[in-house]
Amino acid sequence: MFFAGIDIGSLTAKTVIIDDEFRIIGRSIFPTGAVSERAGKESFQNALEKASLNRDDIASIIGTGYGRKNIPFADGEVTEITCHARGAHHLFPETRTIIDIGGQDSKVISVNDMGRPVNFTMNDKCAAGSGRFLEVMAKALETDLDKMGELSLQSQKKVEISSMCTVFAESEVVSAVASGHDSRDILNGIHQAIARRVSVMVQHVGIKEKVTMTGGVAKNIGVVKALEKELSTKIFIPADPQIIGALGAAIIAMERYLASKGNDQSVHYTSSKVYEAN
Repeated sequence: MFFAGIDIGSLTAKTVIIDDEFRIIGRSIFPTGAVSERAGKESFQNALEKASLNRDDIASIIGTGYGRKNIPFADGEVTEITCHARGAHHLFPETRTIIDIGGQDSKVISVNDMGRPVNFTMNDKCAAGSGRFLEVMAKALETDLDKMGELSLQSQKKVEISSMCTVFAESEVVSAVASGHDSRDILNGIHQAIARRVSVMVQHVGIKEKVTMTGGVAKNIGVVKALEKELSTKIFIPADPQIIGALGAAIIAMERYLASKGNDQSVHYTSSKVYEAN
């Protein structure tokens, strides 16, 4: 049997298809654009094609993310808080704190030993520290977004970026460039500013190890290292942090389906990893 999770975020729609042995057999990341329903359909169809499956092959679909109500073909919907918690805990069963930084918001989630959320805080009022924030900073520095992390680790001098407002931070970056500061030092300053802001959110929830980071910003090694230093702890990063919400949704889809069929063991399913099908 096959199960799908569709996570429609502000910037991208992610789909993960798994089989009943937790193997990921199809995945897709598609730009959300102006119509989230269309993005969800496209992402799902792309994942089906990669898995060589048809819609009728999928036993159950769960939607999540801010656009979860715009997936008419889904069998249910679950909040992204629950899905990120489920997906991260599934990959790293000892996870107790999850930091999720996506395209336009940030979350910190505390989970119990079953991977259920027990507390969380969320910043969805502005793009501070998010993927969109980093895109603006990369453009201001004329730097490839994918190279920001590695470049920042080469910094030799501290450059303070005090504002996390995207507009004001961009102005600070432009001023720093005009003052002759090395772009690598400026990037490091940006990442440290993000780490300071996120650490405040972590303090509100209360940090418990292990800490796992999800969302697209987890691909930025500069942000990860700055956070590890700020929090004085190691952060675990999934192989593909962008799809963890969709993965959690797919797992929940499987659990609910099997429970509806009278399989009491479904709620106990867990695994130390999710792996690709051959």
